[in-house]
Formats: sequence, structure tokens, C-alpha cells
Amino acid sequence: MRSIILPALLFAVHVAAQAENTYTATATSDVEQARATAKTLSPTSNVKGKAFDRLAIIWLENTDYDMAIGDPNLAWLAKHGITLTNYNALTHPSQPNYIAAVGGDYFGMQNDDFTQVPHNVSTIIDLLEDKGVSWGHYQEDMPYSGFEGQAYVNQKNGKNDYVRKHNPAVSFNSNAGLIDRLACIKNLTVFHQDLEAETLPQWMFITPNMTSDGHDTDVTVAGTWTRTFLEPLLSDPRFMNNTLVLVTFDENETYGVQNRILGILLGDAVPPALVGTSDGSYYNHYSEIATAEANWGLHTLGRFDVGANVFKLVADKSGDAVRSWSGSVGLDHMYFNYSYAGPLNEKGGNKRYAGPNLAGASALHDRTVLPAIREAWEGNPAPVYYTSGLEIPDGQHPPSGYAPSG
Repeated sequence: MRSIILPALLFAVHVAAQAENTYTATATSDVEQARATAKTLSPTSNVKGKAFDRLAIIWLENTDYDMAIGDPNLAWLAKHGITLTNYNALTHPSQPNYIAAVGGDYFGMQNDDFTQVPHNVSTIIDLLEDKGVSWGHYQEDMPYSGFEGQAYVNQKNGKNDYVRKHNPAVSFNSNAGLIDRLACIKNLTVFHQDLEAETLPQWMFITPNMTSDGHDTDVTVAGTWTRTFLEPLLSDPRFMNNTLVLVTFDENETYGVQNRILGILLGDAVPPALVGTSDGSYYNHYSEIATAEANWGLHTLGRFDVGANVFKLVADKSGDAVRSWSGSVGLDHMYFNYSYAGPLNEKGGNKRYAGPNLAGASALHDRTVLPAIREAWEGNPAPVYYTSGLEIPDGQHPPSGYAPSG
């Protein structure tokens, strides 16, 4: 019996280890073959949160704050929720912001290249699964669930509509190496199927294609797409079930000014008294992770998520303090327009992954690092530059030892 089972186990381990490289082919025949057998999963859960029970995050592309809030459709959405007037991206170009929004750091990245972050670097998906919170990525024009290719050209109009760089989960091998996680990274059409079947997850990240998100078009197209997608959902009880929606952008367009972007919170989890108001607290993409952690009592990644501000409407119920920037470098001198060094930076400098901060609960809150992260990193001599402070670095003010060289 042993001679039969052991090879089978070894084969299973080998397949799992290769999953992150199995579904990258973009040739039409390869895509069609993979699509025929691609696994799709729609796990559900009902983990009660302190302020919301579902979080839907929608990212648009490359628009300055004033241009975004000036768009009639985005302004309409803002009137139905809370406008975040001091929400900031982290760097340029697009991909490092997406990486950071699930991984708690962009690890020096300053490019949009094909990237595979090692298995021992965790994401918010690890935190959600640890507490039994269901999750899903929905990607417009993705050819099939779990596709790992760099891009996929729309077969009808010839446009480069789906891109890997806007799909944050798949760039981390901790996700791409597991078939069941790949199966939760799906085409946006599956969102509507899940809605009909009432199998939407509790946490979701939604990415329009390169036309719909404004990247290859403009904010008018992005605003129209977003309102068209969201407006019917805002009155649909299958979606609006103590749901919080965040609409934001990856980065601004003008590199010479501070990288401030529009953020809008809406949904039936927003208290009626806050509808049509604004919140000027300092937030960034790490706030998306911190807010989920505070709401569901998740562990942390031990990275910049630990010190990020939780969105105030959630902090009011979770007991988190929403702080003001108080670093030695004033916020008005932080532009977040280029990256510090790190393993994903192609221009040199320190290429080592910084280790997560494994310290226990801080005075800021009682959340601690995920035990699996502690197990993976304990004893690792990697430098650690994460604290529980709100203030984060940028390329002009890098972490100690991570000054960019190019």
C-alpha cells in the first residue's frame, strides 16, 4: 500500500508546487484548452463583522483627485456615500500599488513586469482564510479562472483588456501555487453568476479591464462603467447585506504632485447620517487591509498594514484610533511618487525581502501577526523596517538600508 500512496502524494505536492507556472500560456489554443478544464470555486461564509459583513473593493486607474471627483458619475456615487478626501496611493506605476494592497508592502517594485512573489510572503488572503472569511477576485475579461498569463487580448475587438498587473492575488505564489485559490480568481462574469446564486464571498477585489478602468481611455469611461456596475447593486438585497464598497484608484496621473487619489465608501453598511459626507483622515492602500483586520478581528501580516489607519466608520465600532500624520517629515513633503529599493526593484539597491515584524500586540491595537507567518519567518535574519506607526516611507524617504540606487 505504501508504495502506491507515496508516489501519489509526491505527485500531488509536485503539481501544487508547479501551479503558479501552469496557466501562463496566452496562445488561443492554450487558453481554450485550459478554459475547458479550469476549476472555479465560489466559497461562502457568514463571519459577522463589527461594522460590515461584506467588503467589495473596486479599483480604477491613473486619475488625479480633482479629475476623479469632477466626473459626474463618480460624483453621483460620492453623494451616496463618504468621500475620502485624503486617500493616498503609495508609488508609481500601477503594479506596486496592487501588490501592496494585498501584501502590506510593494517590496521596492517600480515596474509593471511579470512578477512572482515567493511563497513565504503572505497576503490578506491568508488572514481571511485563517478566520473562515470567504474571498474572491473578479477580473473583467480574464479568459478563465486561475489564468496566470501577463495579458489577454480580447478576441472580439483585439484590445489588451485583461492584465496580470491589475490582479494582485495572482502575483503572490502563496496564492498562485494553490489550485483552490486560483479557482477563486475569476472572470467578472462569474460575479453575476455568484450574485444570482447568492454565493458571493464576504471579501472581494474587483478589477475592470483596461478600457473600463480608464487606463486606455479616460475618467469619463471609468466613471460610467463604475456607476453602471454599482447603481443596480446598491438596491439589490443579494449584494447589499451589510455591505461596504470602496471605489478608488491605483495611483494619480500627474507624477509631479502628491499621489492623492479619490476614495469613496458606500453601501448599506454606511450609517445614514454619514451619507453625503467627507472624511479627511489620512488613508492609503494599506488601510484596505487594516480595515478588514479590524472589522473581522483578523491577524496581521506584520507589515505596513499594522500601523495603517482603519476607515473611520469602521474604527468607530472596532475601537481603533484614527491618527494624524506626525512624522519628522510632514505629510505635505511626502509625495509617494517613486519606490524605495527592494527585491522587486529593477534599478538596484538592497534586494533582500524585509522580514515581517513579529512583535506581539502593540499599544495601538491587540491584533497580532498570523501564527503561520511567525512560523515561516521566526529566526530569519532579514532586516525589519515595519512598525506600528502610521508614517510610511517612499523613494525620497526610504526605509533604513533601502535607498534606491537608480
